[in-house]
Amino acid sequence: MVYKFNDTSDLPPANGINVGCLSRLFDNTTTSYKYVFFLSLLEILSYRFFDASKPILLKDILIEMLVNSWYPHCFFRLSFGLQDQIASQLNRLELVVGKQGIKGDFQSKEYLRELIRKREVDNSLLNYVPFRINTPFFRQELKGLKDYQVNKAIIELSNEYFQTRKPLFRYTQDILGVVVHPEWSMYFKANYAIVKGWILWEWLQYLQKCNPSIPAISNKLFPPQCRESLSSQTTYWKSVLDHIQLRCIYSGELLQTENLSLDHYLPWSFVTHDLLWNLIPTSRQVNSSKSDNLPSREYFEPFVAMQHSGLLTTYQNLKQNKWNNYIEPYILELRVTSKYDLLDLEKLRCAYEAVLLPQINLAISHGFTPNWRYH
Repeated sequence: MVYKFNDTSDLPPANGINVGCLSRLFDNTTTSYKYVFFLSLLEILSYRFFDASKPILLKDILIEMLVNSWYPHCFFRLSFGLQDQIASQLNRLELVVGKQGIKGDFQSKEYLRELIRKREVDNSLLNYVPFRINTPFFRQELKGLKDYQVNKAIIELSNEYFQTRKPLFRYTQDILGVVVHPEWSMYFKANYAIVKGWILWEWLQYLQKCNPSIPAISNKLFPPQCRESLSSQTTYWKSVLDHIQLRCIYSGELLQTENLSLDHYLPWSFVTHDLLWNLIPTSRQVNSSKSDNLPSREYFEPFVAMQHSGLLTTYQNLKQNKWNNYIEPYILELRVTSKYDLLDLEKLRCAYEAVLLPQINLAISHGFTPNWRYH
C-alpha cells in the first residue's frame, strides 16, 4: 500500500533520534537512487527481523535495489529519468524472467535476487548514494566542501558521531557495508508500515514527474499482485455469445464459450486494470500468443465493431439495471456524453479513437512492442 503523505510531519516522532533529519532524506533528489536505496535497506532490515547487530553489505543492498527496480522498469516499463542509471544497469543485465518472477510473492523476489547474483553487477550505483543519504545529519559540517570531499567526510562523521548524533548508520572499516544504528532499527520496526509507505509515496511522486501521462503509476511500484478474477467480464461476453456469433478479431476463428479467453487490447501491464472497455473475447491460444504486445492498427476497427456488438446485444437482452452496471466503465473511460452513444457505432469509434490511440502511442514510447499480428 502507498500511504498518502501531506507533509513529512506525518512520520511518527521519537525520543533520542532526529526524525526531522529522516524527513529530509529526499530533499533535492534528481534520481531514484535514494528512494530505492533506503527502501532496499529497510526491507533487508525487515528480513533480518530488525537485528542491527551485523553489518548489511552494500552489495546486498545493490542487489535489492535492482530487484525493487526491475518491476517498475522492466515489467511496467516506467522511466526513471534521463540521469538515472538504474534502468541502464537492468537493461545490461538482460535478465530472462519467466512466470516465476512475476507472481508477486516473496519467492518471486528471491528468484530475481538469485538471477542478479549470478550476473556481474556494476557497482557504480554505489558511488554516492550510500554516503549522501546520511547528509541531513551533518549539514553544517559539510558546508563549503568540494563534491569530491563529501563522501570521505560523511564516512568519518558518521563513524565519529554514531553514538551521539545517531545517523542512520555507520560504515564498516572496509567501507563494504553499513551498520544501522540500533535506535533507528527499533524505530523502523515499530513504524515499519508508515515509514515504508512514506518512502513509496516519495518515490511515487518522483516517478509521476518522470512519467506524466502514464496511467496507474501507483500500481506499478511493486511486483504484479495476484490478478482479480475476470468472472464478471467473462459472464458478460458469454451472454453476448449466447445471442450472436462472433469471430476472433485476430485469427478470424469462430469463438466458442468452452475455449474463451479475454484479451486486454491495451496490455494489462500498461493499464493495470480489467475494465470491460479494454477487454474482448478470443481463444486461449491467441491470447497467449499476443502476450503484452500492442496490436497492429489493422485490428482497431474490428475491435471497436466487436465492442459495439457486445454493447448492442447486451442492451437488447439484459435487464436495464444490469446493463447500466456493465457500461459504467465505458462511460467513464471513453468520456461519452450519453450511455446511448455507446450504441452508435460511429460515436463509439470516435470515442475509442480519442482515448485508445494516444495510449497506444504512449505505450510504444515506453517500450511496449507495437504492430503485433497473429500468425
